[in-house]
Amino acid sequence: MPLFEGLTIGLMNEKNTTVVFDFGTGYTKAGFAGESGPRVILKSEVLCRKSGKYVPVFEYEDEEELRHHLVDFIHKLYFRHLLVNPKDRRVVVVENVLSPSKIRNTIAKVLFRHYEVLSLLYVPLQIASLMTLGITTGLVLDLGYQEATLIPVYENVIILNAWQSLPLGGKAIHSSLCEILLDRGLVVGEDGKEQRLNAAVEKLPEKILEDIKVRTCFVTTMERSKRLQNNKYDRSLEPPPPPPSVSYPMSGDRIITIPGTVRELTTELLFEQDEDRLSIPCMILNSLLQCPGDTVHKLAENLVIIGGTASLRGMKHRILAELRALAASPHYSERICINSFKVHTPPAKDNYVAWLGAAIMGGTEAVTLRSLPREQYLSNDVLPDWCNLMFNMVDEGEEREKGA
Repeated sequence: MPLFEGLTIGLMNEKNTTVVFDFGTGYTKAGFAGESGPRVILKSEVLCRKSGKYVPVFEYEDEEELRHHLVDFIHKLYFRHLLVNPKDRRVVVVENVLSPSKIRNTIAKVLFRHYEVLSLLYVPLQIASLMTLGITTGLVLDLGYQEATLIPVYENVIILNAWQSLPLGGKAIHSSLCEILLDRGLVVGEDGKEQRLNAAVEKLPEKILEDIKVRTCFVTTMERSKRLQNNKYDRSLEPPPPPPSVSYPMSGDRIITIPGTVRELTTELLFEQDEDRLSIPCMILNSLLQCPGDTVHKLAENLVIIGGTASLRGMKHRILAELRALAASPHYSERICINSFKVHTPPAKDNYVAWLGAAIMGGTEAVTLRSLPREQYLSNDVLPDWCNLMFNMVDEGEEREKGA
């Protein structure tokens, strides 16, 4: 029972509870270690000091602008939402191992030098997600706002050479929804007359697109998708009956009529193969092809799908159906033989699974044993990084000992 003993000891000995951050491109999750959910989930945007407008936190021109964004954004998290003093508190941050080192180093600089936190621990997103399930091996697919990222983990070791990434996330779905809705949607104006949506507005705001996606859109089945595609290229084939249309109130007295075809076609871009034969299901199989042969079957049976986009109704069922069909196709069946795919159900909402894993680790003794103390950072002004050879070189003395 080392995990539960560590959890108890960690919470008993901590004077101030550890703060846990998960900085996402679209949304940021913040809360305290040992809790079952974040205290706040808010958009990753901040009031720009130059323009005076709200801009994404990680949209910057240089490192100095990024630092200003993070200082203001973290100040809002601490003093408006968490309501705690950052000094003398330990911090756990969920990190994407593929994110730029500039972002990683700037977050550490802001936390240590501006807010004077006691220590900082970076937890890889994939390891944190698996920790919520109590497993050490899994194929972690993160369907975020900016992109879809897939990294396999075997016995808590990240297989980095098998990573896959595609710009297919919430942002791409919003663009698809806006294009289809402007083409097929209808709107009832203040005068009570109905007209095409593209005649009333040129572009829908991101906030409205996201609300429409969450409230009305879903991922259709593979069978219906094939029938829709066949009808698209051959009008003589009868398409499946469309889902019912819904009405969405817009600003003022205007009401948008969202056709059923728009509701189910919005997410199809995630499963349509591009010129390089890439899609979300293809990305999973391509990653398995690059993994060692003795790990493939175990990884395929431990698929973990997280992220806000994964919350769409029917997403996981569609991914499984597409995977089974692709695995049986000649392109993949001749190169890899997989009997089954299985998807885990984490004990949290899909959008904060990684945060929960970091909160679990933040409540154990690992937060004191593995964290980078403030004194050590200030003395060297360097953050240990796996991609920095200074922290990956073996000393000559160690080499001689191994040789002896």
